[in-house]
Amino acid sequence: MSDAHPPAPAVSILTPAYDVARFIGTTLDSVLAQTTPDWEMVVVDDGSQDGTAAVVATRRDPRIRLIRQGNAGVSAARSRAMEAARGRAILFLDADDWLAPDALARLSTALRSAPQAVGAYGAFAFVAEDSEPGDPPLRRKTGPFPAGDILERLVIQNLFANGGHLLLRREAVDRAGPFLSHVRYGEDWEYWIRLALQGQFTVVPGAEPLLFVRQRTGSAYNRMARDPAAFRPAMQAIFENPALVERLGAERVGALHRRAEAENAWIAGRELIRHGQRSMGLARLRASVAAAPSPKRVLLLAAAHALPVLPQRLHGPFTAYPA
Repeated sequence: MSDAHPPAPAVSILTPAYDVARFIGTTLDSVLAQTTPDWEMVVVDDGSQDGTAAVVATRRDPRIRLIRQGNAGVSAARSRAMEAARGRAILFLDADDWLAPDALARLSTALRSAPQAVGAYGAFAFVAEDSEPGDPPLRRKTGPFPAGDILERLVIQNLFANGGHLLLRREAVDRAGPFLSHVRYGEDWEYWIRLALQGQFTVVPGAEPLLFVRQRTGSAYNRMARDPAAFRPAMQAIFENPALVERLGAERVGALHRRAEAENAWIAGRELIRHGQRSMGLARLRASVAAAPSPKRVLLLAAAHALPVLPQRLHGPFTAYPA
């Protein structure tokens, strides 16, 4: 018998899963349909009560591994998956989203072509909660996306939908360390900044989405983005990171902190309006524009005030969520 270990796969796809039995089959099938076969998938069932693990078990492919643990939160589940991963690159795929069939191939090609980059990312699309592959998306994000040193842009706002359209070098992930388990909202944003402190990002060419992101009524974003207090743990972790001050200097970090607070106020205001809390939302939007004015935001603020007289098709980013 040989004691040799099997070669490490090119990509480890890491998926935290909590009560997603309704969705995770589509996620798994999108991985199984990848045009490149050199991958592994580590699913961490974080204490699900709805049969999520049973759905994973129906996909009988040795490249898919299931780890079960008591409920500890998404950050702990991602970190547990990182410990188990063997791949030379890492992709964090949420358990309710799905990949385009050529996503891994396109991401891997882009990362190989940019040896100085810590990660590659590209286009994605938002889809309705009950969508399936082939259904038209609600909207596409096709770029142009910033490449190279994106640290300052990323500190002001999270540029990524989530980790499903980012392929990361394993060495950079190892240096960044685990996700912060005490950060429940914006934990991925804080993590991407730790990666951007290490080096550049490259962009996958083309406008075709790599990732399809479900807009779920029960998602953390839907529940928490309208609450300014939800941003605080992530903001504290980001702006108290000594590596950020060392890299950019205290004065520049202070200016970026103020810009990030204005961006968070804009997000909270927009989400309050979308949830029917228009008066509170407008107040947040006005505070954001006062702190960081731009022609686009001034126009959007005017549109937000005019929503009652605008036809619904013109509500754009302020379109109300379904009841």
